[in-house]
Amino acid sequence: MTAPAVRLHPRVVPLEGLPTAVTVYEVGPRDGLQAETDVIPSAVKSELCARLYAAGSRALEVTSFVPPAWIPQLADAREVVASVRPPEGARAVALVPNRRGLDDALAAGVREMAVVASATETFARANLNTDRAGAVARAVGVVDDARFVGIPVRGYVSMAFGDPWEGDVDIAPVVDAAVALHSAGCRTIALGDTIGVATAGHVERVVAAVADAGIPRSALALHLHDTYGQALANVLAGLRAGVTEFDASVGGLGRCPYAPGATGNLATEDLVWMLEGLGIRTGLDVVALARTSAWLAGVRGRPHASRVAAALAALTTPTLPEDPA
Repeated sequence: MTAPAVRLHPRVVPLEGLPTAVTVYEVGPRDGLQAETDVIPSAVKSELCARLYAAGSRALEVTSFVPPAWIPQLADAREVVASVRPPEGARAVALVPNRRGLDDALAAGVREMAVVASATETFARANLNTDRAGAVARAVGVVDDARFVGIPVRGYVSMAFGDPWEGDVDIAPVVDAAVALHSAGCRTIALGDTIGVATAGHVERVVAAVADAGIPRSALALHLHDTYGQALANVLAGLRAGVTEFDASVGGLGRCPYAPGATGNLATEDLVWMLEGLGIRTGLDVVALARTSAWLAGVRGRPHASRVAAALAALTTPTLPEDPA
């Protein structure tokens, strides 16, 4: 009896009407790490970024220039930026919350940034220290200042599908925040399912409403958490709705502190496996991503949440092999 075949890639069976290529925007080093309680050394963060670039990532959010009292995990933003070496044509993005963060990021040499607005009042007050209108205005101000010095900016609309305090979120404030960021010059608007409560029909409805307000679907991204196991279904809904950029975190790294039981972001390996099976190009090597998850889990002494990475590890002996030196 022959040994079973080891499948390291999915069978490709395309579906009609889907794009042939998408951008996977990797948020592991920033959104993935920021809520973790074990402080990761700067050298490990730098190595994580290097491994992600080596796995094919060309859109990587490396850190955030926030006050250390807000997020101690990212207090080493300047050191991380100084140590990261993006390949030619690759992006190294830093999130900035305000003008002070923008100045710090510029001083560190960051050449692309991201800003955050909120679709709800309560999240804005709890997480952004202002009301919803103030958060939008502040983000727009940062975009204006960044673009004045030639820095491209990505915009996030947090709590676009649900809020842990307010529950269901009306579409109108989501659209308003997205339009404000797009009008200010954000080249991409990422609609955030911050607590992972969206379902496929909801995704299609919100994307359609934002597109109907004049934002091209090509300028939209989805930032999906997998709290209820719906993230991949929501990706497929987004693909059918014309979205071609999706946020993900290697190994499913991260968690939302506002959602009890949340498992964090959509795992990059799981996303890439699905997209590869649909014949959609990402430029990412799923096996290299799984090796990266295994490496980081070993460094931290705690498991990752990616099912694909776990399955690939189970198919090799004893674990996914490292690339030969």
